[in-house]
Amino acid sequence: MLKMRYLILYVSSLEKSLTFYTESLGLPIRGNHGTYVELDTGNTVLAMIERGNVQELTGLNYKHTEASSQTFEIGFVTDDVNSTIEDLRTKGVNIIKEPITKPWGQTVAYVADPDGHFIEICSSMD
Repeated sequence: MLKMRYLILYVSSLEKSLTFYTESLGLPIRGNHGTYVELDTGNTVLAMIERGNVQELTGLNYKHTEASSQTFEIGFVTDDVNSTIEDLRTKGVNIIKEPITKPWGQTVAYVADPDGHFIEICSSMD
């Protein structure tokens, strides 16, 4: 059985992304390996690498582009979506969708990181 352990973001600026994820979202650094950094999010590690270093680190043929494809989002669960969004707003985070309660009872909001990746801030479905 496969288990998801890592999500690796390709970012335009490692410094800006680290500031966003560690200072704005409060995620602790799990490992800093220079051009590759891992953050502790619980069960899944959120890692990042600058786009310019992807090919060197992975050996994959990677075409560096600034264009965003928006083919995925990152989801974080919190006990209080409204207060989390207000806290992020005071830190200057780009709120792209204010909290709403879905018909199934889950509260959901969206913010964006410095590269424009969509980040869902939501209540638990448990």
